[in-house]
Amino acid sequence: MITLQEKGRIASVAVSTPPYCLHQSKAVEILNKYYAEKLSRRNREIMQKVFAHPGIQSRFLAIENPENLISEEPDARIARFTHWAVKLSKEAVLSALEKARLTVNDVGALVVNTCTGYICPGISTYLIEELGLPRQTRVYDLVGSGCGGAIPNLQICKDMLIQNGNRAVLSVSVEICSATFQMDDDPGLIVSNAIFGDGAAAAVLWNQPKGLKLAASMSTYATEYRSAIRYIHKNGQLHNQLSLSLPHVAGKAVAGVIKKLLEPLNMDVRDVKHWALHPGGEKIINAVRDAIGLTEKQTYASRAILSEYGNMSSPSVWFVLQRILEGDIAPGDWLIMVAFGAGLSAHAFLLRAGDRSY
Repeated sequence: MITLQEKGRIASVAVSTPPYCLHQSKAVEILNKYYAEKLSRRNREIMQKVFAHPGIQSRFLAIENPENLISEEPDARIARFTHWAVKLSKEAVLSALEKARLTVNDVGALVVNTCTGYICPGISTYLIEELGLPRQTRVYDLVGSGCGGAIPNLQICKDMLIQNGNRAVLSVSVEICSATFQMDDDPGLIVSNAIFGDGAAAAVLWNQPKGLKLAASMSTYATEYRSAIRYIHKNGQLHNQLSLSLPHVAGKAVAGVIKKLLEPLNMDVRDVKHWALHPGGEKIINAVRDAIGLTEKQTYASRAILSEYGNMSSPSVWFVLQRILEGDIAPGDWLIMVAFGAGLSAHAFLLRAGDRSY
């Protein structure tokens, strides 16, 4: 049985992107320049069609010149990942703390998730140094959750609030998807290179009576579909693997997790006004919309973020939530964050708007 929790709220949300904005017309121009002769005729047609689709207009990349991706060495790539993951995370955290009118001295714990680069020690320890967090801050690094990682992160942060009393908990999701760039005569890689961008998001959680109430959450794992969306290693480097069946599979998984979340609370989809759906791609948004039974209006924020930023993997759902909070949301409104990704996993977090202005 799921029960609505009385304590734990999201005080603020902030996001950060690198400065370089890549428009889709420029992106396909670069790929044609270096790879057109290596692609089959069918895949060249797929590339032109995917990049011309109006669902994504631009993305932000953590690199000065996207052509540098073509010959980037593995050591340079992980160094770039580390630099930008820490930089963007720091920017998002400082902005979120400022919105909540808190300082680093008010923080008791930090959880960071990523799937686009592996470093040891993790990003969290760099943030202790960069932010000047107390050395006794509890920090955790999560890897391997893919695009759905923000909500398991939030679930852990919610549990940590119980142990931190009046101290805030930071939830950080950061992905440098460009650090996993690969190109081959493979439709999955072509689609990946057309949709993914870089970004970070941070949320401040506290036990004060203002903010978005962390009501309940649910996760599910359809491991039989693990190969539908995942990273695989080839020659020691990450290659994104996407299945053409992903929209259908994701829609089915999300509908299931929403049902498991709402039914024990005697709620249904009609009780929830706002939906922060992970913008995995237009077909995926459509599939999730139809599987849950949402209106087109309830997908507007996800479509807007997809158009302006592409799919940034795990931080994306926070970008969508922030866009919703900037709009017509009233105290008492129910809201659900939905994310899905590697596993195959689907996650949902039920929130309720409070009287705080975001």
